[in-house]
Amino acid sequence: MYRQGRSTGNRYLVLYAFANSSAQGPRLGLSVSRKVGGAVERNRIKRLLREAFARLEAELDPAQDVVVVARPSALELAEREGLAGLEASLVELVGTAGLRRGAPRPPEAGT
Repeated sequence: MYRQGRSTGNRYLVLYAFANSSAQGPRLGLSVSRKVGGAVERNRIKRLLREAFARLEAELDPAQDVVVVARPSALELAEREGLAGLEASLVELVGTAGLRRGAPRPPEAGT
């Protein structure tokens, strides 16, 4: 499944994007492993990522499914900068992946 999409990452997050022409709007999937922290920390990271995605949703291409994987250092970022830090990290990845409405798509890997 991940081979059909494209991915980009930074120190805190990895973003996988998949085209989905049947979607009514961009959809979000989250993966936060136990390496990030205990249940309380993981749920906080997920809550913050959902909020950051909701703030970006209007700018995103509606025919996308997005999966965000939090790396262990995401907890450090959330503790240090909170929502603003995770949102900035997500904005960086969205820009790199070319997921904004009307943005040119980056070339697929291997082409």
